[in-house]
Amino acid sequence: MTTDWVDDFRRTIDHAGARLQEISEAHAATPPAEGKWSPKQIVGHLIDSAANNHQRFVRAQFSDDLVFPGYDQEAWVEVQRYNDESWSRLVQLWQNYNLHLCHLISKTPEDVRLKLRTSHNLDRIAWKTVSAAEPVTLEYFMRDYVAHLQNHLNQIFDTL
Repeated sequence: MTTDWVDDFRRTIDHAGARLQEISEAHAATPPAEGKWSPKQIVGHLIDSAANNHQRFVRAQFSDDLVFPGYDQEAWVEVQRYNDESWSRLVQLWQNYNLHLCHLISKTPEDVRLKLRTSHNLDRIAWKTVSAAEPVTLEYFMRDYVAHLQNHLNQIFDTL
């Protein structure tokens, strides 16, 4: 299965990975404003998002619903102290994890991706939420993940 949006996801990973590696360690550790995450923290958050959504995308292939636990994003970023991590290693981990997710998405059968799920909690865990009363597909959730990732990358690139 290859779709344009999956190809776009792969290109985003490759292009953003190269651009992120060009950012200095000092800039990567500097928040753009008080109360905002630094690029390191944003990439760390995207790694956390990849880890959480990885298991969600796999489990959805064995289930009729899209009901998954959430996670406290702020606490995850805080406890992992991403600003103390090497920028290069963070970018490599982010890039490799997302290349794997791109592979997983590309290998998810179309009938599984497009199956309507009436039971879900995307009203609470999706980036662009969906009413609990509205059926949704795994593909919607996968695309939502990619859009969320692109939004955060734009936040980083807007500070350059």
